[in-house]
Amino acid sequence: MNDQIHSEGSGEAHDHGALGDAEYAEFMELAAEEGFDIEDVEGAIEAAGHGPLPVLAVVGRPNVGKSTLVNRIIGRREAVVEDKPGVTRDRVTYEAEWAGRRFKVVDTGGWEQDVLGIDASVAAQAEYAIEAADAVVFVVDAKVGATDTDEAVVRLLRKAGKPVVLCANKVDGPSGEADATYLWSLGLGEPHPVSALHGRGTGDMLDAVLEVLPDAPEQTFGTGVGGPRRIALIGRPNVGKSSLLNKVAGEERVVVNELAGTTRDPVDELIELGGVTWKFVDTAGIRKRVHLQQGADYYASLRTAAAVEKAEVAVVLIDASENISVQDQRIVTMAVEAGRAMVIAYNKWDTLDEERRYYLEREIETELAQVAWAPRVNVSAQTGRHMEKLVPAIETALAGWETRVPTGRLNAFLGELVAAHPHPIRGGKQPRILFGTQAGTKPPRFVLFASGFIEAGYRRFIERRLREEFGFEGTPIHISVRVREKRGRKK
Repeated sequence: MNDQIHSEGSGEAHDHGALGDAEYAEFMELAAEEGFDIEDVEGAIEAAGHGPLPVLAVVGRPNVGKSTLVNRIIGRREAVVEDKPGVTRDRVTYEAEWAGRRFKVVDTGGWEQDVLGIDASVAAQAEYAIEAADAVVFVVDAKVGATDTDEAVVRLLRKAGKPVVLCANKVDGPSGEADATYLWSLGLGEPHPVSALHGRGTGDMLDAVLEVLPDAPEQTFGTGVGGPRRIALIGRPNVGKSSLLNKVAGEERVVVNELAGTTRDPVDELIELGGVTWKFVDTAGIRKRVHLQQGADYYASLRTAAAVEKAEVAVVLIDASENISVQDQRIVTMAVEAGRAMVIAYNKWDTLDEERRYYLEREIETELAQVAWAPRVNVSAQTGRHMEKLVPAIETALAGWETRVPTGRLNAFLGELVAAHPHPIRGGKQPRILFGTQAGTKPPRFVLFASGFIEAGYRRFIERRLREEFGFEGTPIHISVRVREKRGRKK
C-alpha cells in the first residue's frame, strides 16, 4: 500500500511507504514529540519505503571505461578498475542515487576474450545485463570511434527495445567533443560526451538517464489478478537447476547434460504445482571450460543477477555432495542484497552417506549462518525426492517477504526489548531506540529512530529478536537507523 500525504504548507506529495494515512499521522506526531525534524523523518520513511528499484545496465566493449563510469555513478570506488580489459569479477550490481532518484546499476565490465571470441562474448554479457535492465547506458570510446563490436552491441540494443543513453567516454576536454559527434552515426541519438575518469559531463548524462528510467521496474510483483509469481532457480553451474526444473514440470523442458553450463538462454516456464501456476526461470549460466573458469564465473554472476532482479523468490541450489564453495556463498549474498525471498535447496541429497551429512551440517552452520532464516529443503532433482516440499517452502518465504508489523505493535515490542536489553554504554552515553516503523515490504524494511549511534552488533540483535517475535522466515530484513540531532526537544 503506497499512500500519498501532503505536508502542510509545502504542497509536496510525500510517499509514506506502507503506512496508512491515520498510522502515518500518529507516527509523525510521535516523531515531533521526540524532537525529530519532520522533513528528516519523512525522508527516512520515503527512502525505506521504496519497492524494487529500477535497473540501469552499463554495457560496451572491453576497456572503454565501464567500471570507471560505474564508480562515478555510485560515488565510490567499488567496481574493480585497472588499465587492462577483463578485470571485473564477482559482484555486478550496485545501488546509486542521482537528483534524489534511487536506482540499481549493473556493471558489465568483465569479459573473457577466448570464451566465444571477443565479439560474441561482449554481445553475450550485454544480453544478460539487458535482460534485467529498465534502461541502458551504452559506453563507447570517443577517441577510438565506433568499432564493429560496437555495431554488434547496437543491433542487440535495437532488438531489446530498451531505452538507451549513448555515453561517449574519454572526452577529457572541448577538443574531444568533435570525436563524440561522430558517434551520431550509431543511430542511438545524441552522444553524451563524458570523462568517467575526471567526472566531466557525467551529470548531464545522468540527467538523460533519469528521463528514460522508470520510477519503478516494469515487472510488478504478484499484483496482477492471477499473475504467476516468479521463481528464479539459481546456483553454480552443473548443480542441477535444469534437472530440477524438468522434475517440477513433469517433463523434459530443458536440455540436461553432464557438461556444466549447457543452458545458454534463460527459460521461463509456467508450471502448475499444488493448484497454483508459478513462473520458473532456469538460469543455468554458460559453457564453462576449466582453463577459462574466471570468465565463465563472471558470466554466471551476470546471468544470475539478471534473473534475480526479475524474480520474487530465489531458490538457491547447492550440491550437497560437494563442499559449500565461495561461489555458493556469493550467489546467496547476491539474492540477499537484491532483497528477494529465498529458499535453499540441497540437491543430490540421496547420494550422501552419514559422514557427508554430518560434515555438511557443520558447513551450513559456519558458511551459511547469515541466512539461517531461509527455509531449507533436501531434494534430489534426479529422483524427485522431497520435491513436494519445495512449493510450501516457497510459499513460506513469500509470506515472510510480504509480512508487515503495524507500527503500534512494533513500538510496543521495541519498548519491551530496549527495557530488557539496553544498548551497551559507549563513551559514557547509552543510546536508546526511541521508536520505529516498518516502512515497506518485499522485503520488510524498518526505520528506527534513536537518541545516538546504534552499533552494528545491536542492530543484528534487533533483527534476531524481530525474527523471533514476528517470523519473517525466508526473507532478508533491512534496518536503517536515524539519529536525533543534538537540540532541545520540540514542545
